[in-house]
Amino acid sequence: MTLNHSRLFQGLKYAVYAFLALNIYWFFIEEFAAAELQFPNGVGFANLIEAYAATIDTAAWVVLLLMFELETFVLEDHHFTKTVKLALQFVRIVCYVLIISAFNGYLDNLTFFDDVMPLLGSSDLCDLAGNWSYAVDLDEYTAVTAANCGSFSTHTQFFQFPEMRAVVDADGLFEIKALAWVDVINAGVWLLVVMVLEADVRLQEKNLLTGTVLRLSNALKVVLYFTLFLAAIYWGIKGDFVDFWDAFLWLVAFFFIELNVAEWRNEAQASGQNL
Repeated sequence: MTLNHSRLFQGLKYAVYAFLALNIYWFFIEEFAAAELQFPNGVGFANLIEAYAATIDTAAWVVLLLMFELETFVLEDHHFTKTVKLALQFVRIVCYVLIISAFNGYLDNLTFFDDVMPLLGSSDLCDLAGNWSYAVDLDEYTAVTAANCGSFSTHTQFFQFPEMRAVVDADGLFEIKALAWVDVINAGVWLLVVMVLEADVRLQEKNLLTGTVLRLSNALKVVLYFTLFLAAIYWGIKGDFVDFWDAFLWLVAFFFIELNVAEWRNEAQASGQNL
């Protein structure tokens, strides 16, 4: 029995999947708290993607991950009836629509942070105690009080977010914009990863994932996964543990999917040689 088929290996794989599903909850908690300030009149349907981009994105990716797991490991060839294929395709299309919508949500967030304006009439954060919040991180705001106002910033110039009673100093704004850019880059790169992986699966179904095609696919994925790894390191350095943990788990999860595809390819090659 190989390690890929051991109970320990499968248990670890599905534990990673379970942790990713749990991250949906953590992202929702973060974004729900931020949405109360960002959308003081409530989150409408038109703002849903913008307000909960990470939550929707993660949920869609978890379902899509399970689709890949079913297709590359769980289901055998005889399971792929017309009904099953149509059902899988429908779920995948829904996931991709949500993922692309979430990507647009990240772009909207980036645009939102570009629209900040200098706060006029106050150069001391303590003047805002009781009525304002301070942006300590992306999607994280803390109420400014007389007790904590001196701990956020020593700057005398602050910036107000559009239609929000929330401010940040220049250094904090730079960090928030950088994190927003990393969100956009990370989401875009994952879309490219899944496009390559989708091509791998379709080519493997026809036993065409070999030679130059396989080498090209692997080279592209090395570049893409390395970019995602850099994003995870950035989140780790900046102390955003939820984003770092989520990024790390996704890399591990898709490593398992890559192993599934590799094993599938090896089995197909062995079967062909035995004919």
